[in-house]
Amino acid sequence: MTETDPLVLFMPSGKRGRFPVGTTVLDAARQLGVYVESVCGGRATCGRCQIEVQEGHFAKHGITSAEEHISPLGAKERRYAEVRTLPAGRRLSCSATIKGDLVVDVPPDTVVNAQVIRKATSDRLIERNPAIQLCYVEVDEPDMHKPLGDLDRLNVMLERDWGFRDLLVASHLLPKVQGILRKGNWAVTAAIHRDVETDRPHLVALWPGLHNEAYGIACDIGSTTIALHLVSLLSGRVIASSGSANPQIRFGEDLMSRVSYVMMNPDGREAMTRAVRQAINELIEKACIEGGIDRQSILNATFVANPIMHHLFLGIDPTELGQAPFALAVSGALDIWARDVDLSLNPGARVYMLPCIAGHVGADAAAATLAEGPHRQDRMMLLVDVGTNAEIVLGNRHRMVAASSPTGPAFEGAEISGGQRAAPGAIERVRIDPATLEPRFRVIGVEPWSDEEGFAEASETTGVTGICGSAIIEVVAEMYLTGIITEDGVVDGTMAARSPRILETGRTFSYLLHQGAQTITVTQNDVRAIQLAKAALYAGIKLLMEKLGVDSVDTIRFAGAFGSFIDPKYAMVLGLIPDCDLAEVKAVGNAAGTGALMALLNRNHRREVEETVRTIEKIETALEPRFQELFVNAMALPNKVDGFPNLAAAVTLPERRGGGSDTGDGGGRRRRRNRE
Repeated sequence: MTETDPLVLFMPSGKRGRFPVGTTVLDAARQLGVYVESVCGGRATCGRCQIEVQEGHFAKHGITSAEEHISPLGAKERRYAEVRTLPAGRRLSCSATIKGDLVVDVPPDTVVNAQVIRKATSDRLIERNPAIQLCYVEVDEPDMHKPLGDLDRLNVMLERDWGFRDLLVASHLLPKVQGILRKGNWAVTAAIHRDVETDRPHLVALWPGLHNEAYGIACDIGSTTIALHLVSLLSGRVIASSGSANPQIRFGEDLMSRVSYVMMNPDGREAMTRAVRQAINELIEKACIEGGIDRQSILNATFVANPIMHHLFLGIDPTELGQAPFALAVSGALDIWARDVDLSLNPGARVYMLPCIAGHVGADAAAATLAEGPHRQDRMMLLVDVGTNAEIVLGNRHRMVAASSPTGPAFEGAEISGGQRAAPGAIERVRIDPATLEPRFRVIGVEPWSDEEGFAEASETTGVTGICGSAIIEVVAEMYLTGIITEDGVVDGTMAARSPRILETGRTFSYLLHQGAQTITVTQNDVRAIQLAKAALYAGIKLLMEKLGVDSVDTIRFAGAFGSFIDPKYAMVLGLIPDCDLAEVKAVGNAAGTGALMALLNRNHRREVEETVRTIEKIETALEPRFQELFVNAMALPNKVDGFPNLAAAVTLPERRGGGSDTGDGGGRRRRRNRE
């Protein structure tokens, strides 16, 4: 870049930079760290990267911005405008290129990155047996008649008092040992790292005198959010927790978009690795400030992530994971130096990466399995983490199988006309009156429901900006229960005679959920996107059930931040999960983070998860002949062929127009419906 290159200013962030003519606006934003959402990886199909060019002379910034300073509307943008809607004055930043000085506005309605980070720590008790042990020793002073080095005499005392023999010593300590011994008047506290009992112990840190605290971090690197917990290794107490959006979102919303970015950009891998490591360091700093500790006291860390996040964090090119046979560079557990992954901790800190199960079933699924323990029980447990790529584990102590299912980003708000991430202003709960077809809803950040007194005043700050994943599931399920859509997912146009909320949109119909500053409708395309996503998940689950030879499950666990906010009843009405006693369907929050905590605090859990992963059978859904048939059946609500007797006992399901029944008894009887 030179001083003659066009100057681009992004508002409202105020970030600016010079870029060569021909650079896409999206690339410019990414280079400056300006968040512009892109779900499709720059293919001009998602429409989430919309921007506006401001015209005029901006004296404060010394920029004259004009419409002719950006490339004319291109073929991709025209095609998108025909298929979807591109408001007047809006451009797709992935296609529009820079021709001159610009002031670019990122409209607030497109910025959905300020989502609520919903990954809390677990409150379960974890037996403590960490890989780090603090050992206080008093070392003999130097003696001219016994010419043994200071470090050697320290090793003698650690063997005598603590039983650690044949110690390895972290190289960074070698020039410091003598000073530390003398500062402590020959009394010191040594931190010994030993993960596996048969391994040689490693001296990783040393303090003068008595040092009675050591800390660790447990971190879950999600594709959307990162959650980190700072923990006392001696007491097991969680000192502080912090979370943030994964900054890699600016390179691509979903995992495959990020792989594509790496493939298309020579420095793409390095940029994403650098971004995620920087974010983790910032979270560590935030947690240390909150907990009032020095990051030099952090000696151990455990990390979990899906395979692509796992590779990018480690600095490994994820390209092979983007194509069959989806080969991992490394699948087993890793024990490495924290400094090798650029973490600003104690120089002797170690990082334990939990193992991945398979190419698209990662260490996060392994950690969730460790936390929920299907391998420790006789009951048939279904563990599912709903995301852009759903991870599924099914089984019990006798046998376990796992698969991934490409649900896509619909459940996270992408591909949905009014969709957005969970952020203040997003609708998160929906109910539709079966008689009037009038909706009521609840908005994140607003206590009253939309039909309750005080809603208008309470929502003035947040507004009603869109609909997030949990509400997307609920509104489609409610539309089915009230007859607005058929079991095949078709918005029934005849219902327009009953309610003005049924709107004709070309050859299809849509449902008006909210009319205001932001009009939010549920279109036929929205319903179809949800059907495709839920059918992919259900077909994957059904494949695993067939592999185990079971026609039902005893218990279902929703893992992950998104799973915590899914109402089990609506998930079952939608056909997202198989029939089960609703009392046995529970959200378990960030189970992956809990598994990371367990592995941090107890070495035995590390051996447990390693052994468990070795016994899990991976099923590749793309290679299974039955997947397509199961997928087609699962497109219906809740399913074309499978019965839902447990659900029908609690919810009045519409009669199947094909003459079948969801009760499982062939009678087609209507049951009571529990609205709440």
